[in-house]
Amino acid sequence: MAADLSNIVKAYDVRGVVPDEWDERLAELFGAAFVEVTNASAIVIGHDMRPSSPGLSSAFARGAAARGVDVTLIGLCSTDQLYYASGLLDLPGAMFTASHNPAQYNGIKMCRAGAAPVGQDTGLAQIRELVEKWSDEGAPETAPVAAGTITEHDSLPGYAAHLKGLVDLTAIRPLKVVVDAGNGMGGHTVPTVFDGLPLELVPMYFELDGTFPNHEANPLDPKNIVDLQARVLAEGADLGLAFDGDADRCFVVDERGQGVSPSAITALVAARELARNGGSGVVIHNLITSWSVPEVVRENGGTPVRTRVGHSFIKEEMAKSGAIFGGEHSAHYYFKDFWNADTGMLAALHVLAALGGQDGPLSGLVAAYDRYQGSGEINSTVADQAGRMAAVKAVYAGQEGIGTDELDGLTVTGADWWFNLRPSNTEPLLRLNVEARDTATLHKVRDEVLALIRA
Repeated sequence: MAADLSNIVKAYDVRGVVPDEWDERLAELFGAAFVEVTNASAIVIGHDMRPSSPGLSSAFARGAAARGVDVTLIGLCSTDQLYYASGLLDLPGAMFTASHNPAQYNGIKMCRAGAAPVGQDTGLAQIRELVEKWSDEGAPETAPVAAGTITEHDSLPGYAAHLKGLVDLTAIRPLKVVVDAGNGMGGHTVPTVFDGLPLELVPMYFELDGTFPNHEANPLDPKNIVDLQARVLAEGADLGLAFDGDADRCFVVDERGQGVSPSAITALVAARELARNGGSGVVIHNLITSWSVPEVVRENGGTPVRTRVGHSFIKEEMAKSGAIFGGEHSAHYYFKDFWNADTGMLAALHVLAALGGQDGPLSGLVAAYDRYQGSGEINSTVADQAGRMAAVKAVYAGQEGIGTDELDGLTVTGADWWFNLRPSNTEPLLRLNVEARDTATLHKVRDEVLALIRA
């Protein structure tokens, strides 16, 4: 009986518990299916520090090589380092990671040549179908073909040099920076990327450990940056940086130990990228980023484009519009000069360059980009997502001076506030984000909407 992989093949990647939901045998089939769907003659594979990652990535490589495909293994790497290798070598790639999920999880993030995304509508559904079909008897024999080669390549020095070539760091003043790698891949990449810069690096949890002994490697959850905030204050540091497990997202803490909104970072980097591109260009932002982002983009000569939440939508719009930069409130940052892929490390270098290029503290620097009050994402468990969404819409739709749209969930906009309400694709949750010009208005709108959701 064919396997049912619906629980582990998500919208953008493969993610599940090892070995309960998937194992090396299935990984080998994923490797064969990946090359079948992408029609690749060569691929590149990387993996994170999870205990199951080396075995799973090796099995994937065997499945690909058995079908005549040459495989380049780059070993331990961050997800954006895999994107770098895919872009540089112009090869499809596979990254073995479950990002910030607990230790028993693992997954595969796949891309086509040039780091182009593979999602449900761009090959992932076909890959799943093939693996399910082959799960009983294995991948079918192909016409006689020589097995592909499997070789190793260290892409870390090139990755670091490429990133530093995209940001002018020559004039920055000495800075003291605390970095919390969360026992994830930032502990592998940060020392090489920061090498040669005028930085006093204070490392936290740089030991690669996929069991995450100190805290979850998810810096968007406030409890996971408490250690970093305390260390920034104790060290008198200029800033703190926290990376997630596969080090493709970066969260910033200022000199006061306060978290900096990813929307403010998006606006700051957008202004810098627009300046680097002659004061014009398209900047993508998803619909839960702050009003600050499109305002800053316009003020700096750019054209903001609003999209749905999710990296496949951002990358698709980046390619379609020729955008120079894109940002999400989840701390994913996308760059045209990085094959439209996301790299938190490059965003971090922009923050260091901006801070080090002037004399003031980070809190003062980002204040210009953080103009509104935000609720953060508030989740509510509901039995009837569609019914609750309709109830909320019925209250606000048609009111004078209030607009609604359904680009992604429901967005309701007033004169000095807005909120977005989206259903989770995987859980019985509604996700609410609210922003307003002042705290009192924020609390009023938040409480009104939550009362409707939880009625």
